[in-house]
Formats: sequence, C-alpha cells, structure tokens
Amino acid sequence: MSDYIRVCDVEKYYGSGSHVTKAVDRVSFQVEKGEFVGVMGASGSGKTTLLNLLATIDQVTAGHIYYGDTDITELSENALSEFRKKYLGFVFQEYNLLDTLTIEENILLALTLQGGKKKEIEEACGQILRLLGIADIREKFPYQVSGGQKQRCACGRAMVNRPRLLLADEPTGALDSHASQTLLETFTDLNRSMGATILMVTHDAFSASYCGRILFLKDGKIFHELVRGPKDRKVFLQEILDVLSLTGGELSDAR
Repeated sequence: MSDYIRVCDVEKYYGSGSHVTKAVDRVSFQVEKGEFVGVMGASGSGKTTLLNLLATIDQVTAGHIYYGDTDITELSENALSEFRKKYLGFVFQEYNLLDTLTIEENILLALTLQGGKKKEIEEACGQILRLLGIADIREKFPYQVSGGQKQRCACGRAMVNRPRLLLADEPTGALDSHASQTLLETFTDLNRSMGATILMVTHDAFSASYCGRILFLKDGKIFHELVRGPKDRKVFLQEILDVLSLTGGELSDAR
C-alpha cells in the first residue's frame, strides 16, 4: 500500500424515494502519510458518516476511497475485515475497553489477535504503555482508572499494531479539559514519533487546533480548509473559531 488516502467524489445517501437524506455529498480530498487531519462541522454535517466510510464501517452510495492503490469500495466483506485488522486503528469516545481485562491485557489482546511471538508482543506492549504514560497502571482494571487513562489505553490498543491510519471519533468528548489536553499531546507524540497518520472528527476547536490541517463540512460538503503550517497553535485556534462562526457549528473554544 502506498502512502496516501484518496477520497474521490464520495456520496452517502440514507432512505429512499422522497425521504432521501444526503449525508455526504460528492466529497473529495487526499491525506498524505504522516498528516494529522481534523474534520469539523455542526451536528448533521456528515463528519461522522465520512469517518465511518473511511473506517469501512459503512459503505459509500457512490464514489471511491483509495488507500494507496487499493480501492476499498470494491473489496469483499472478508477482504475488508483483513484490511481493517492490518491497516486501521480506531479510537472512539466510549473507549470500548473490556472491563474484565487489565489495562495491559486490553492492549495485549489487540496484539494477540494478530499473532506473533510472545516476547515481541510483550515488548511492543511495554513500549506503548511507556509512550502513553500508563505503564504504572498496567495491572489496574478500566473501572479503577480515570477517563483520560482509559482513553489513553484505547489509544494504545489502536496504535500497538502500528496501523497506517488512526481514526478518532470525538475522542475527547467524554474527557475534562486536562485529560483532553493530555490525550491531544499524546496524539501529537504518536504522529511525530511513530509517524502515525491520524484523522480525527471533532466539534471542539481546542482539539482541532492540534491538527496540521482541518476540513470543514457543511450539509455533507467540504466548504473550507485550514492549514496550520508554522503558525502558533493559539493563532490557529482563533482561525478555527472564525471559520466555525460562519458555519453555525457548535462552538467549543479555548481552555
């Protein structure tokens, strides 16, 4: 698989007859290897639907999505399942951890499902626990740790197999401001130190300000794009707020 994602004229409709809802309307964009891209928009703008299409959780009505030379819209269900395991990592707002497993075991499970030697699995798990700052709680269960620690464990589970793309849907939605900042700094570290390509859906301008580029959706279409470049994060945050004020999107500003 080569190093970029191409979304080409993608459409997603729900319903039929006179009750058709156009959730994604001829969207096209590209993501390069190692980018940290945010997708923003008001409720109902199509941002989560778009993420689900990229995650192969949902199927396009029309258009194509390419991961390198692979057109995922043409893959069979079995091929899609293998593709998800091999190339994608997921972080959702709800954590989706197994309460009967420790923090370490939740991360080890992702590696065990992929197969591999026990020593290599343990080394990879130890590395990700240290990188995410949760090595000291490795033997605790999810109900014994904070929301921020649970979310970092969810990140560890998503990243431990070194996926080509990390997809995050409102990952800070259930976190307080301190835990949100810690998680976003973790994403930045994963992006820089592991070369992780990250695509994050968020309605929160503070979270979005950590991204390198933001796509703004309105009524299922991309209507604006911001690139951070060398700008300070606070300057970028203000630019994001300025764009959101034009969309009627929910505003969640600096902390």
